[in-house]
Amino acid sequence: MTDESLGALQHVELWVPHLGRAKDEWGWLLTRLGYREYQDWPDGCSWRRGPTYIVVEESPALSSRTHDRTAPGLNHLAFSAGTRSQVDALAAAAIAHGWRELFPEKYPHAGGPDHFAAYLVNSDGFEAELIATA
Repeated sequence: MTDESLGALQHVELWVPHLGRAKDEWGWLLTRLGYREYQDWPDGCSWRRGPTYIVVEESPALSSRTHDRTAPGLNHLAFSAGTRSQVDALAAAAIAHGWRELFPEKYPHAGGPDHFAAYLVNSDGFEAELIATA
């Protein structure tokens, strides 16, 4: 293992209550962000970008069918999403793909005056932050 890869995020696994819906919503978003389909099995699938991959799985071991981003645990995933105009376009298009905007009254500075980002939440309550980096 090189020093460069030490500590790098390898993967994130999200347990979801409805695999078909997660494939549609996460698949649309991740594909738009440059991820490619990676793995597929009866209870889950994943998308990969470089060395990092993101899994959605409807595990038979789920203890609940709901996700609460404000409870202890995962709050959100944040992604570099290109220019401000790319973030604007992605946020606008997301509505037709199962996502809705969080904090619309503060868009695009809900994270502060120097932070340009869209905050989205999907049908299952998972949040994604799309950050303008250019």
